[in-house]
Parts: sequence; C-alpha cells; structure tokens
Amino acid sequence: MSSRSESTSRLSTYRVAGVIILLAAALVALVLALLVGGGAKPPLLQDPGPFVLWGTPVAKLVMNISGAVMLGSLVLALFGLRAGERSFDAALNIASVGAAVFTVSAGLAGFLAFMAAFNPKLSIEREFGTQLGRFLLELPLGQSWLITTIFGAIITVLAFAWRSWTPTLITALLAAASFLPLATQGHAGDLAGHNMAVNSILLHTIGAAVWLGGLLLLVLLRGRGDVDPARLVARYSSLAIAAFAVVAFSGITRSIVAVGSWDALWTTPYGWIVLAKVVLLSGMGLLGAWYRARLIPKLSGQRAAGWFWLLVLCEVALMGLASGAAAALARTPPPTGEVAAFAQTPAQILTGATLPPELTLERWFTAWDFDVLWLVAAGFGLFFYLAGVRRLRLRGDRWPIHRTVFWVLGMLMLVWVTSGPLNAYQEYLFSIHMMGHMMLSMAIPLLMVSGAPITLALRAIHKRDDGTRGGREWIMWAVHSPFARVVTHPFVAAAIFILSLWAFYFTDLVRWSMFEHLGHEWMVIHFLISGYLFVMSLIGADPVPYRLPYPGRLITLIAVMAMHAFFGIAIMMQEGLMVADWFGAMGRDWGASPMEDQYIGGGIAWSIGEIPTLILAITVAIQWSRSDTKLQRQTDRHADRTGDAELEEYNAKLAALAERDQRRERDGR
Repeated sequence: MSSRSESTSRLSTYRVAGVIILLAAALVALVLALLVGGGAKPPLLQDPGPFVLWGTPVAKLVMNISGAVMLGSLVLALFGLRAGERSFDAALNIASVGAAVFTVSAGLAGFLAFMAAFNPKLSIEREFGTQLGRFLLELPLGQSWLITTIFGAIITVLAFAWRSWTPTLITALLAAASFLPLATQGHAGDLAGHNMAVNSILLHTIGAAVWLGGLLLLVLLRGRGDVDPARLVARYSSLAIAAFAVVAFSGITRSIVAVGSWDALWTTPYGWIVLAKVVLLSGMGLLGAWYRARLIPKLSGQRAAGWFWLLVLCEVALMGLASGAAAALARTPPPTGEVAAFAQTPAQILTGATLPPELTLERWFTAWDFDVLWLVAAGFGLFFYLAGVRRLRLRGDRWPIHRTVFWVLGMLMLVWVTSGPLNAYQEYLFSIHMMGHMMLSMAIPLLMVSGAPITLALRAIHKRDDGTRGGREWIMWAVHSPFARVVTHPFVAAAIFILSLWAFYFTDLVRWSMFEHLGHEWMVIHFLISGYLFVMSLIGADPVPYRLPYPGRLITLIAVMAMHAFFGIAIMMQEGLMVADWFGAMGRDWGASPMEDQYIGGGIAWSIGEIPTLILAITVAIQWSRSDTKLQRQTDRHADRTGDAELEEYNAKLAALAERDQRRERDGR
C-alpha cells in the first residue's frame, strides 16, 4: 500500500513539475526577449503604464499556452484515446480547463489592448464603459478580441459537456478556428505581405498548439491505468512530426515577411529573437527525432521509460522558452513596417501591395505570390499520397500509375493556381480571378478525383483494433456519415456546384472575398470542395453512398453545362462593373479597361470553363462504354461456364409454349 502511494505521489509530482517547468521557462524567455527587443518600452506618444506594458504580453503568453492545452488535448484525444474511457474524459476535462483559462486571459488581453490604445483613466463611469464598448464592437482589433473570448467560452462549455466522438471533433474544429482572429492581430495587419503573414501566423499557432498541448497532455495522463503509454506516445509522435513541419515552414515564411532581409536577421533585435526561436525549434526537432528512434520502441522497459519521461520534461522546457520568445516577438517592432500613408497608391490601399507590372507572356511563368496555406495543403497531399503508394508496393499490392500521375498533377496545379500568376493578378484583373475560379472548381477536382485518394487511404492506412480512431477510421466515419450521404448525392452535388456560382458573383460574397482575406480563403476552399463533390458523384472511383446510372449522369452533366454557359453569358451582359469600388478603383494603367476585362472574364467562364466539363462528359461516356463491355464479357464468361444453359432453358420454355398453343388449336378444331 505504501509503495502504491509513493508511486502515485511521484506521478503527481511529475505532472505538477511539467506544468511549472513550462510556465517558468516561458516567463523567463518572455522577460528576456522583451528586454532585448524593446517590446515593453513605452510608446512615444502616450505611456499606458507598466501594468499595461508588461501585463499585455504576459496575458497573451498565458492565452497562447492555455489555447495550446485546449486544442492539443482535443486533437490527441481524437487520434490517440478511446471515447467512453476515463482517459478520454480526463483529456476533455483538461481541454475544458485550458479553454476556460484561454477565455479569461483573452478577455484580459483585450482589455489591456483597449487601455494601451485609448489610455483612458480607469473608472466605473459611463464614459469609460462607452469607450470600451465602442472598442469591442466597432474597431477591428476589439472585435477580434471579443470574438476570441466568445470562442473560448463556447469551447469551455462544449469540452466539458460533450464526451463522444463527433461532438469532440466539432469542438476541436471550433478550437482551431478560435486562433483565426488572433492571426490578424499584431504585426500581421501592418506588414506589406499581409496575406502571407496571416496564413503563416495561423498555421504556426495551430501547429504549435497541437505540438505543445499534446505533449503536456502526455505529461498529465502519465500513469493512468487505462492508457497504453507506448501506443499513445507513438500516436502523439506522428502528430508532432506533422506539427513540427507546419511550425518550421510557417515560421520561415513569417520571418521572411517580417525581417525583410538577411542582414536584418543578424543586426536587429527582432532578428535575434527569430534566431533564438530557430535554435529552440531545431533543438526540439532533434530531441524528438532521437527519442522517437531510440526510446519509443523500448518504452515498455523501465530504464528506457525513465529516460523518455525525463526528456519529455526537457522538451516541455524548450517549448516554454519558444512560447515566451513568440509572445515577446509579437510585441517587438519588426524591421519591415507598413508603407507611409501619404505614399500609398490606390492598389496599396486596397491590397496592401504595390501594383504589379502588366501581365505579359513572361509573367505567366515568373510571377509568384505564395499562399502558405495551400502550399502546406498541397505538400501534405503529395507526401501522404506518395507514402500510401509506397506502402502498398512494399506490401506487394499494386496501385495504378495513372492515378498517381493525376494526383501529382492536381497538387501541382493547386500550387500554381493559389501561388502562381493567377494568385498574383487575381486581385487586379477580374478575368484572371475568373480563370482561377474555373481551375479551382473544375480542372483541379477532375485531376484529384481521378487519383482516387480515399480508396488509396483505405487500402494503405493500418486498421486499428483497440477502439481508438486513426486516419482510416475517421475517413470511414466521414464517408458513411449522414452529412456525406446528402452532399455526395449527384443532384445535391450538382445543385451546390452550379448555385454557388450564381450566389457568389451576384451577391456581396464576391465583395467579401476581395476585401477580406478570410473571404478569399473561404472562396478557394468552397469552390474546390464543391467541384470535387460534383466530379466525384459522376466519375469517382472512391466509395459514395449513391451513384446515378450512366444515362442519369450524362443528363445531369448536360444540365450543369447549360447553367454554366448561362452564367458566363450573364457576366458578359452586365452593364455595370462588378465590385466597382475594387476593380474600378485599382488605379491600373495597363491592360484592358475594367469593363472590358469583366467581359473577358465572362467569356472565360462561358468558353474555357466548359473545357473541363467537356472532358468530364467524355470520361462519363467512356466509363459507360467500358461498363457495358465489362457486363457483356461477364455474360459471355457465364455462358461459357454453364454451356449457355440459361439460353437453352429459355428456348425450351418458348418451345413448350409454342407446343401448348398448337395443341389448343387442334383441340379447338
């Protein structure tokens, strides 16, 4: 009994030590980085006082760490634990506590941001409350803090109340979405590369949250009887590798935008803090790779387990140092800043970037405007697909080479559309915007569906037998969910595909996509998914709940082609300029006029946009022909095996009927 209580005491001490080490390391790094970078210096115009200057980064640090606990615990519970067991409930309790702290710290940080911006005298007077209300409801910065706080409160309740798979998944998605308002704050809104900065910060924050939060959950769940530590650590390790890749790539791109030059990396306080983060990230990566290769396979042994859990505390300390440096970096002035207001051109006011040169033939091959979000998505898409093909080959199974080629081409085209000349000019030319839209909704889905990624995943990913859910189990859940049955129905998919065109371009949604970065990314996601669902319902090899017969598919496709053509003609016949305060106010002095360019865009939707649809129709016809040929071959093989018994039986039946009729005729005479 005494030995058991000592073991429990040691585990409790270990858990508390993990939390204390994390917070202490983070606070030390925060203070040092603020002193080095000058992030706590009072501004020149007004000094809100030391409480605001030091309290703001501390509140943000607590918010970042608690947000990581919130999201990381949910993600690891979904991929490493079994719903209904005490460990799963404990993970959700930890996530709920993290969300509660996230809510309070976000509210405090928002209040301190108000104090720093307005520097009012703290009071309970009505005027003070009015100012605070205007800040939270009318100013973008205040709105971001308010939305973040509301997100945190909702997640706190949901993580505590919901204890099954699907609700926990919804809660995790909300937790990831809660980081979006934060990504638009700080220096991301001031830099010339605003879009890249926002995407980089969002990916960086989510990746770090999954990494840190999952690691801390391992510490807090250590020693629980219903947890297999070897399996849980191995599954966390897979998540951590993906998170490390996201954090490293997004951190590099974020630093490129903020630092601006190689010299500034070595000669400015901002660059020094970035270098410190690089060293810490490299150390964590090497440490993780070492104990993944050396210790995790031996985790069942007492000696290896002891070293492993000691190294976990070391990684927690490094995580704390990196978190503190990151919080200080958000307060440190970057070497690059926003363009002076008096020097801004119309294009800079609208897009945050200078007007590019005219789109010539050469620029079609040299113009790039990288979208980090889709670079990461395409990179993971390529890696996991090729890894799946490799696993099948090592197992002795075959995978059609043409499907691999289609998928690779689809991912490369996705990168070209979202980061190449189409993305570089889509904000300035309506015709280029429309061409990118057609590629996203028609050409890229055609290639992706032809790659049959779901079928590959179901064949390549190992099936779990312990009641937890891995990638294969979540894909099976998604394919057979009631929502999937609805949206993959051919008529529903066709309706979503075609109605989205009209709803997007003939409402304020198109304006939202131009003026707001979130709107643009939503547009890319929506049209890529709607196109994928439509193409999959017609020619996909992946499993779907219902698929129309081939005549029905062709009729559906013809109807969609007609509506698509009408859409293009409707754009061409517009007498006024769509989003005139954007495309008409860009100050562009080259190329076609905005109205002429809009007419060209309608022509692209009508003509060039129909090319993938025509390819789709030809593919459906070919599949129909092959299906008939396959059915005929099956019939012939069956006849060869049975000696055409069915035909002989049918002929005998006809002969018997004929003989009966003749007999009746004779009897009638």
